Amino acid sequence: MNYARTKAYLLEKPEAIEDYPFGAALLVPKIKGKMFAVLWEDANGAAVNLKCDPEHALELRSIFTAVKPGYHMNKKHWNTVLLDGSIPDGEIQRMVDHSYALVVRGLPARTRKPLELSYGAAVLYRE
Repeated sequence: MNYARTKAYLLEKPEAIEDYPFGAALLVPKIKGKMFAVLWEDANGAAVNLKCDPEHALELRSIFTAVKPGYHMNKKHWNTVLLDGSIPDGEIQRMVDHSYALVVRGLPARTRKPLELSYGAAVLYRE
């Protein structure tokens, strides 16, 4: 996936909003005020930081050379995925889904429950 397709996929998630708290170069998609990704493009190419279960993060790093410990993030819980074309689109989408689901699951019940009623678990927790 490239920058534009990744951005579109991130923002298709239910109630995802587009935010730029770190400047115009860094897109930070959020759900209910919590970020679930950071997307950028520079002279080196495009990349996205995604939240990940710690054990699964290590697995992904061992499988894909384009998956690195999270740049400027907690390296235990975040991966940086280089959007260099080496990872199949479906796998990147699955990583986005996983990141989004982790963040939604971590929301307080009073915030999470209305989302679950509106969209259903199959949509919110698709991994």
